Amino acid sequence: MRRPADFEQAVRRGARGGRDTVVVHLTQRTDPGPGPVVGFVVSKGVGNAVTRNLVKRRLRALVHVRLSGVPSSASLVVRALPASATASYSSLEQDLDGALATAQRRLARSAS
Repeated sequence: MRRPADFEQAVRRGARGGRDTVVVHLTQRTDPGPGPVVGFVVSKGVGNAVTRNLVKRRLRALVHVRLSGVPSSASLVVRALPASATASYSSLEQDLDGALATAQRRLARSAS
């Protein structure tokens, strides 16, 4: 995901799931492609450039493993919160799993 409009659509119209370190926004795309589209938001509130890049790398690795469980027509935005800068990898993993599960439940509920 690269265009601001794609991020905006997922954040404003998507189902949200949040935890202490991350917030996940999940929505169905209007133009489904070959697989899910993922975007990351790591603001300066998380830390300096080194810290933000570390958080982004960790989140990318965690999401990559979980992509098979996300519908292929989905747009997924993962927003890191300031607490993600000091969180351990396993804590980040648990928060991502919980937030993603909540967003998927809410998306399924809104579709039915």
